[in-house]
Amino acid sequence: MIGRVDVSEPASISFGIAARYAKAVFELAKESKSLAGLEGNLGDLTQALTESSDLRAMIASPVLSRAEQGAAMAAIAKKMSLMPALQNGLALMAQNRRLFVLPQLIAHLNAMIAEDKGEVSAEVVSAKALTKAQSDKLAKTLKERVGKDVKIIATVDESLIGGLVVKMGSKMIDTSIRSKLDSLQNVMKEVG
Repeated sequence: MIGRVDVSEPASISFGIAARYAKAVFELAKESKSLAGLEGNLGDLTQALTESSDLRAMIASPVLSRAEQGAAMAAIAKKMSLMPALQNGLALMAQNRRLFVLPQLIAHLNAMIAEDKGEVSAEVVSAKALTKAQSDKLAKTLKERVGKDVKIIATVDESLIGGLVVKMGSKMIDTSIRSKLDSLQNVMKEVG
């Protein structure tokens, strides 16, 4: 009997994959003294991922071939004028069918740049994109808690319904409606 094969990779594996690519891109950018350019590129990529459902679908598509993903990513990188180290990293990721970890790669690189600058980074996942005012207010509140400048690395996950998930180092604050519904469901199972 042939069972179903689960081809999805656990988050920890995706995290590890992204960390290796991020380290390589970071070291190349630091060596060429272009961390500021890399930081700008990451902001552009984050905005593109947030605004383009086609881009999100392309990086996650198991149907597209390596060559098709590579060509699409190369065209995007060229149009966005991404620095060579990042372009090469994305090309290698496409070649190895690892583009699905692009959001984690961006988060890793942002954290590495922030650490290099003496900042603390906070990964913030929200149901809708944060406005500049919301992001600034959150950064100010977090700065009061940790005593350092906090760089917000924002991503959108519509499945949260509402609220935020904030990760800073090993600490996580989850105020999402999805997590509250999950807790309520667990309580209901215990009662029933």
